[in-house]
Amino acid sequence: MKNNTLFIIKTIPVWKAILYVLLSLIASAVTAAILFSSIYYFQKQFGSVAFIVNLLSPLWAILVPLIIGLIFLRYLLLFYQVEKKRYVSIEFNHMIREVELIANGNFNYKVEERAEAGLNELATHINNVVIQARKAIEEERRSEQIKNDLVTNVAHDLRSPLTSIIGYLNLINEDEYRDEVELRAYIQIVNAKAERLHHLINDLFEYTYVQNKETLVSDQSINIEEMINQLVVQHRIQIQAANMQMRTFIKSDNPVIVGDGNKIARVFENLIQNAMRYGKEGKYIDLIVRDSKQTVEVEVKNYGKSIPSVDLPYIFERFYRVEKSRSEYTGGSGLGLAIAKSIVTLHGGGIEAKSAMGTTSFVVTLLKKP
Repeated sequence: MKNNTLFIIKTIPVWKAILYVLLSLIASAVTAAILFSSIYYFQKQFGSVAFIVNLLSPLWAILVPLIIGLIFLRYLLLFYQVEKKRYVSIEFNHMIREVELIANGNFNYKVEERAEAGLNELATHINNVVIQARKAIEEERRSEQIKNDLVTNVAHDLRSPLTSIIGYLNLINEDEYRDEVELRAYIQIVNAKAERLHHLINDLFEYTYVQNKETLVSDQSINIEEMINQLVVQHRIQIQAANMQMRTFIKSDNPVIVGDGNKIARVFENLIQNAMRYGKEGKYIDLIVRDSKQTVEVEVKNYGKSIPSVDLPYIFERFYRVEKSRSEYTGGSGLGLAIAKSIVTLHGGGIEAKSAMGTTSFVVTLLKKP
């Protein structure tokens, strides 16, 4: 913190400082002369006063310079107050110009620090407001970019199956098929494309829903071990069809959390589907449950192709796919991991992805029931 007095004194030109000293000396000499003349006058008029003055006369050698010095300092203080007001006025006008500069859109500009405590506090508050405004603008730009990306990605993912549906329906409508077998094949393709559209629209709806921070999360008790075992049974046919095997490793005695069972189940369903889609080469999917004093941790591990390190930081972003071809046969809607992260965040937990040579793990951490 700057010394206000010294800083303001340094702003006074040398010639003006000398002038103030000379004026203070002259004014203090005149004031002292008037003061001592008054004392002398009262000494002659009142004997009692004369007695007191005579009583104090041995101290005059000390009192006179002291009194003159105090008078001199008082005049200097008056001149300092004048300069302080001038400094505050100049700096305030300068601050107004700085604020006008910021108001014109220069949000990277910072109001300078001032020596005067009040002005410095005002500058600090202005800078804080500018920082908040800059953050709000950046957030608005980010939101606008997210909205544009969302529209672009949705349009891309909707257009492909819609084009196929329209194409095959036109073939059917124009009777351009050889026989009933080919007709049935066309109908099956249309049905598969319609199911994909339905799946994508459901994912879009759920992703939008869980992005709302005010989404209600029920507070039911959930035993993670029981949920994992149920999911293993539910996915048994799919796992067998994929020629894979799901293994469970429970390393917890009481893995109970509080939350919305349906949403938490959706997290692990998405992670299992992801492991099936990208881990077929490894044949195994491991579900590992462990806990600590305050959290329950669930790891979903597959032994397929690893995720490149450049992709790991973005793996939970909506519509992000490691396969840049965006093939509908090698990837889902591109929202599964984004939905999983949003649900976990709503429950006050965390999710991370780890990938090394031949293994990929998604680790979900949830708060244990108090």
